[in-house]
Amino acid sequence: MSSFEIKGKNTLPITRKRVSCIALALILFVSYLIFNLFRLQILGNGYYTDKVFEQITTTAPLRANRGNIYDRNMQLLSTTNTTWRVFVSTRDIKNAENASGKGYSKIIAEGLGSILGISSVSLLEKIEKTNLLDVTVKKSVSEAQYKEVLSFIRKNSLESLVFTESQSARYYPQGTLAAHVLGFTGSDNQGLYGLEYYYDQILAGTDGYYLYAKDANGNALDTQFSTYVQPTDGLSLVTTIDTYVQRALEHQLENILLTHKVQNRVTGVVMDTSTGAILAMATSSPFDPNDPYKLDEISEEKLANSGFLPGSEEYSRYKRSLMDIMWSNKAISETYEPGSTFKIITVASALDSGSATLNDRFSCSGYREVGGWHIRCHKRTGHGSGFTLGYGLQMSCNPTMMQIAERMGADNFYSYIESFGYFEKSGIDLPSEASTIFHKQENIGPTELATISFGQRFKVSVINHLRAIAATANGGYLVTPYLVEKIIDSEGNVVSAHVPTKNRQVVSNEVATAVAAVLEEGVSGEGGAKNARVDGYKVAAKTGTSQKFDILDENGNSYLRVSSTVAFAPSDESGIAVIIVVDEPTGPVKYGSVVAAPYVSLLLDDILPYLNYESTEEKINLEVESYVGMSVSEAKEKIKALGLNYEVVGDGDTVISQTPTIGDFISSDHSKIILYTKRVEEYVTVPELVGMSIAEAANAALSAGLNIEISGSGGAGTVISQSLPLGARVMRGETVKLVTMITDYED
Repeated sequence: MSSFEIKGKNTLPITRKRVSCIALALILFVSYLIFNLFRLQILGNGYYTDKVFEQITTTAPLRANRGNIYDRNMQLLSTTNTTWRVFVSTRDIKNAENASGKGYSKIIAEGLGSILGISSVSLLEKIEKTNLLDVTVKKSVSEAQYKEVLSFIRKNSLESLVFTESQSARYYPQGTLAAHVLGFTGSDNQGLYGLEYYYDQILAGTDGYYLYAKDANGNALDTQFSTYVQPTDGLSLVTTIDTYVQRALEHQLENILLTHKVQNRVTGVVMDTSTGAILAMATSSPFDPNDPYKLDEISEEKLANSGFLPGSEEYSRYKRSLMDIMWSNKAISETYEPGSTFKIITVASALDSGSATLNDRFSCSGYREVGGWHIRCHKRTGHGSGFTLGYGLQMSCNPTMMQIAERMGADNFYSYIESFGYFEKSGIDLPSEASTIFHKQENIGPTELATISFGQRFKVSVINHLRAIAATANGGYLVTPYLVEKIIDSEGNVVSAHVPTKNRQVVSNEVATAVAAVLEEGVSGEGGAKNARVDGYKVAAKTGTSQKFDILDENGNSYLRVSSTVAFAPSDESGIAVIIVVDEPTGPVKYGSVVAAPYVSLLLDDILPYLNYESTEEKINLEVESYVGMSVSEAKEKIKALGLNYEVVGDGDTVISQTPTIGDFISSDHSKIILYTKRVEEYVTVPELVGMSIAEAANAALSAGLNIEISGSGGAGTVISQSLPLGARVMRGETVKLVTMITDYED
């Protein structure tokens, strides 16, 4: 019987069918295996190679050096210093202790704790509770501490247990100088505020990395997987900031802050009127970008007096809000009502549109009825009648501005305001620039038009307002303010340079020149900005005092003020423009003519000679030259030729010392040079001169044996401060600096 025949039945077809099924199954299985092998080894080769690569390799970052920031004279404002991270391998410390029985944990904790000024107990606890290859002991240590750590490592043979890693940290060598312009960086060296933020990608460069294979214990393997990508260092910025001008501006802002008890900070800008280059920009109470999370003294006091419990959520929230305010650049990111300084724009627009001429006559009874509202002038008794538009601008007459605005009409005036750039951002290369808050054109009725004319009921940024004012100083052109002059590489090669552009002409050259002349006459004569006068220079200026209508008292009245002054000099050629804005002065007098103008005068008096602008006339203060070594007769003749008084002490023939000393400045009308021919030390007591007129102060100083130097208001008005304190004992002939201002004007 055949093997395929069972009990008379033929099983061959069944067997063949089974064999075929098994064969088909095997073919399908083998095909599946082949397909998957193809998918894994061919199609998925890159994916799985990367997976393996990720598991056996590690990446060590190679940080790029951040670029520097310089002032216009290549003085360093921001740079990167090297610091060191100290870390330990707690896994290796434990292995070393098990192998040798030596107490490495305690040795390391006590040694590093002493060197780095940290708790050795906390460090020991961290070592005992972790089992890692990299545990940071201190993130950033100085070079001196770094060297001590290296010595400690060598002395105790800890090279395989304690490690150091170099890293970069941002450093600002000038401290708080220009802090609001520069900004600062975060812990990852990324720019967070100011130029550091705006130009972060340029300054940061591109990090590199070192890629290498590792074994299961984290040790490097010498394989083909090692890769080195070199970092590209960041580029450096050369700014338009002038360190001398910046310091001078910041000095005056702090003077205002303290003298007038300012509640909401003071800000100021100095700008080149022809190019838009910012020579200085500052806000009072600057923070230290080297330690940006530390509050300034005023903010610390506010936090301490807040009543919030330290550590509470309210305390932390309030502290953060104080930091945000402290960091903000007030000249860029905040808006204010410009007040009477806007009258420059009103007059320029009226003249350029043909709506008025400087010889048109006006009258002011102290107020004007507009749209059912009684809108008053700052001078309640009025300015009289029959005066010119020029006089109205110099005296800051509100009714005059309202009348010429009515002549222009709302649409025409609106178009000029738009042309002056108020409805666009200035374009300055800083972050967070605020936009103008203004009426919609269709909503400007008679009352709105009236208040706009003298700078109330709308808000502008300080930088945008100064940009518009500068157009009346440079022939009528709107320029773009900027801070970065050029970008350079590490070798000093110029990668790119700023090209100043004049956006458009907003008023004619004739109109700009005429407005500048009127403003200059107001300063040199009896106009409201006479406190901005600078002896020997033509200064065009306008003061302003505006109300803050968004904060009212319990009776619904505005009681807070913003006081300001804008100025440009020399006024008959391209020069510099200055603005100082004082937000909420709380002293007895809050007018811009008193709170801001005298400090504009002091600032210009300081920086104009430095910037090599020549004086147009002989100054009332003279620089003292050296007479030491001259014969008495020769010194007398030289002093007489200067029109100064002198006194000789001693019977000798040769001058051996003098007061004031060389380089001091003294008033040419009220000073005496004392020539010593023998060794004598004569001391006198400083009298109180504040509150006196110049003549009274000069007589009192001379009677006490002192000389004077006069600053502010062109040597006119009342003394508001003196450099030598009352009752101080100083050498006879010393110079006391007197700051003066005129206090009989309100705007």
